[in-house]
Amino acid sequence: MGPVWYREAPVPVPTTARSEDGVRILVTNDDGVRAPGIAALARAAHGTGHEVVVVAPLVDYSGSGAAVGPVHSRDGVDYESHVIEELDVPTYGIDGPPALAVILSCVGGFGPPPDMVLSGVNHGINVGRSAMHSGTVGAALTGAHFGLRCLAASIRWGDEPVPWETPASLAAALVPLLAESPPGTVLNLNTPNLPVVEVRGVRSGRLARGGSIRSAVHDAGAPPHLPGDGHPHVSLPPAGSGTLRLDLVAPGPSRPGEDLDSDAGLVAADFASITALVGVREAGAEAKPVVDEALDVLSARLDQVRPGRETAAARRSAPSGGA
Repeated sequence: MGPVWYREAPVPVPTTARSEDGVRILVTNDDGVRAPGIAALARAAHGTGHEVVVVAPLVDYSGSGAAVGPVHSRDGVDYESHVIEELDVPTYGIDGPPALAVILSCVGGFGPPPDMVLSGVNHGINVGRSAMHSGTVGAALTGAHFGLRCLAASIRWGDEPVPWETPASLAAALVPLLAESPPGTVLNLNTPNLPVVEVRGVRSGRLARGGSIRSAVHDAGAPPHLPGDGHPHVSLPPAGSGTLRLDLVAPGPSRPGEDLDSDAGLVAADFASITALVGVREAGAEAKPVVDEALDVLSARLDQVRPGRETAAARRSAPSGGA
């Protein structure tokens, strides 16, 4: 293993992902560099004829979102080389989450910066609110921060054998389109756990409103609490320490065929879903009234602690100078 020194710096935003040598594709994931999903995606990416490099976490970082970890309190980021069976591309595992793998690749830690990020294939769909917490999606959104064209690919959870080639082949088919897309494009692809020939089709789905965690129940080692046993379902935890048992549900409608305009509903009905995403950005005009009131509240607070000075509100309302 060896360290990669981390320092994020501005990166020029390319107007096109194409160069004389084709597209350089970074493949990453949050399940770890040894996961079968990333192997399938890397093989599919390599099959497009473009240059491929794989950089992914050494261990499972599912649910890490776009986190990078405490980079400012560590001397470097350890990495180690890895081999994907039947594939000859540079492959590395890093001691950190997938968003950090993207950043390190973009600032030159693993050769020339990539033009495109393919993230996945995640075992478990990333739809609705769950997408916000997904390391798979977080890696793609991080790539968009650098002006890259990015795709997150996930397949519905299922027993072996998992048809990894379904999302991998669909992701590879999108590479030419992504290469010509505007900088910062992010697509979120979710597929059913079916061979590609059994997928009913592909549609654009809005983000579903549901998530995976339905509730959390106190558990101090006793049997699970049942309705009507006198233990409130929602209450403060007991003193000391304990465990909150999570009630997890699969994302999507309760019955297939419902909510077919959402990503979760489409996958539940055996369609592949594609959704365009954006990362962190400032709110639009709809937030202006709240921002204006917040400025007034905070300006008044500053005026209270700085008596005798021109009020902040007066300074804000004063006309600016100029011709």
